[in-house]
Amino acid sequence: MEWRGAEVEPDGTRPEPESWAPVDVPGRPAQFAGAEAVAYRTVLEDPLSGPMSHAVLELRGCYGETTVWCDGERAATHDIPFTPFRVSLDRWLDSGDETTDVRVVCRRPTDGFGGIYETDVIPATESVPGIWWDATLRQYPGTYINQLLATPRLEGDKGLIDVRATVVADEPIDDRLTISVRPAGSSRGRGMMERVPIDAAAGERVTVEHTVETRDPALWWPADLGPQNRYDVVAKLEGMERTVTTGFSDVRYDGETLTVNGTETTLRGVNLLDATPADVTRAAATNANLVRTHAHVPSREVLETCETEGMLLWADLPLTGDTVPDVGRGRELAAALGEHYGRAASLAAVGVHDDPVNPFETPLGSGLLDWLRFRWRAWRASYDDSNARTIAEALPSSLLSVPVIGPPGIDADAATLYPGWRYGGVSDLHRLLDADVVAEFGAGSLATDDPEDLTGFDRRVHDSHVGDGLEASQRYQTHVVKRVAEGLRNDGVSILAAYALRDTGDAGMGVLGVDGEPKPAFDALATAFEPIQATLADPAGDESDVLVHNDLDTRLTGTLTWESPASTGETEVTVGTNATASVETIELPEGGAVTLTLSAADRTVENSYPLAGRSL
Repeated sequence: MEWRGAEVEPDGTRPEPESWAPVDVPGRPAQFAGAEAVAYRTVLEDPLSGPMSHAVLELRGCYGETTVWCDGERAATHDIPFTPFRVSLDRWLDSGDETTDVRVVCRRPTDGFGGIYETDVIPATESVPGIWWDATLRQYPGTYINQLLATPRLEGDKGLIDVRATVVADEPIDDRLTISVRPAGSSRGRGMMERVPIDAAAGERVTVEHTVETRDPALWWPADLGPQNRYDVVAKLEGMERTVTTGFSDVRYDGETLTVNGTETTLRGVNLLDATPADVTRAAATNANLVRTHAHVPSREVLETCETEGMLLWADLPLTGDTVPDVGRGRELAAALGEHYGRAASLAAVGVHDDPVNPFETPLGSGLLDWLRFRWRAWRASYDDSNARTIAEALPSSLLSVPVIGPPGIDADAATLYPGWRYGGVSDLHRLLDADVVAEFGAGSLATDDPEDLTGFDRRVHDSHVGDGLEASQRYQTHVVKRVAEGLRNDGVSILAAYALRDTGDAGMGVLGVDGEPKPAFDALATAFEPIQATLADPAGDESDVLVHNDLDTRLTGTLTWESPASTGETEVTVGTNATASVETIELPEGGAVTLTLSAADRTVENSYPLAGRSL
């Protein structure tokens, strides 16, 4: 399909702009940056020649309220951006006209649920109202399966898949829908097939629901714990078929312990801003096993990459800042997310309201007066979380719900902590930490010598810590990211996520530049996130315990060596599964560096600490 676009008024009327310009759909046409509403137009030649009887326009990732007009008539409206928008075109294609004029109007969200795309974190060119993920004209020869959903759940040693198929009947149906389940990507292996009665009149749309039971299902695991087993669910009727892929996993958190499929582990994550499939792969290179799509729901392609990469997903509803959320709208979005994304074995958690207050907008230092100011701001911070908690109740019970993500002072379910950046120094982490889930931590840096686009970057905070120069900027970010990531692991935090993976401008909080080019903090984060790693408990002291972390499900047996200008040594270590052990106390000299090397049967990891400027 060839598309043209134009900026229009967000008044809900049929778009009649003076001119149309060629645009790419799907896409985010930069020429419409800042527009409140954008119209897209295509002209369809009659696609129903030959054996085809039906045509459905399927749009995915429509940002904002979206209305489709066909030959001047309003056809349908859709306002949940992360669910497919399907519009049957049969009525207009059967009219006898040779062509059908299709116009799609996307209007910027006005309900407060724009999420990250309605903040200054994302450039205007990346938040253009439009069709972001996919636009496809699907054609069917007769009766067809319009939608297939599969929701997995575990009950004891059984795996249950709740299947829901929506069928559009071309002629009366008195038949059986065949549902088969088999290991994904293979026609062999243990599978099953069941037949479900279906009865429909001509022209009727019916939904068939059925539960398929499997015994001892193969589970989906994060990549550092096991294989990514999944199942293809196939529905067939009258020569038509539709397939979805799902999997079984069980993620639980009781306030202290995080388990995946009954195995205790630690989730080491990164925040993704405007998530892409490539970002998931990049996140895996940091040794993360979790990505959080910050204040937005990701595309199906991002979800699929999480599934295949073995990366757990924490998705946020598109709600951030001081907006007072509408409960009805929020529950609608939460239910839709559970329904359409619940098939994913990787989907572990959903956040509701991100950073509802910002008591630390101006930076604070680490002196006594600054600490008193910090305590005063945290004490004065207030937020009524009742709406967020009511919205969270609409999420499936199988998901970890995180109603409130926010700063110290509001008793959030997941903390945003920025020692060494917005307040204090990295050594203040211990007195700030009162949560076992940390959704954000980190520091920003320049990505170029002469940044022009500072989208998502607080230069005032940066300059309170760092003088001029790219090298100094990135060195400071590296220091903060390393120290805080290690400090959170040292304190036994169950879920921690760095903010963020990738910049959105020429400077930012990312450990990667906007183009994916690594900053020095990328390697620092990857080192801190090694599943097995040795760290210093107190790098700023005259001496420090050496802690050995093991996030894996197998006992760690290996050798620790350390080297510094003060001493060199070696010791044997044994650490249980998902555990941390203090194995040695070493002296820290005034200068030079300490290098810790941990060797196990299948890997060797190294961790270095420059000792100059370590008390920052």
